[in-house]
Amino acid sequence: MKKLILAAAVAAFVSPAFAGQMEGKVEAVDEATRTIMLDDGSTYVAAEGVEISGLAAGDSIVVTYDDGTNNATAVDKL
Repeated sequence: MKKLILAAAVAAFVSPAFAGQMEGKVEAVDEATRTIMLDDGSTYVAAEGVEISGLAAGDSIVVTYDDGTNNATAVDKL
């Protein structure tokens, strides 16, 4: 049991950054800066390789982002 607790504690410190998710409606998309603004005013910058060309104002999406940042690692339409 102690080994299991120790392994979990080590994994918590060694693991990559956690990701967060935000659900909302697209207010605007700027493909030049790769920025997505949601209707609540939050903005995210899409990482290279994240497809945003098909997004339009009014689309419902889920943004996966690096926790503590506004760097979007995935954008999915609902």
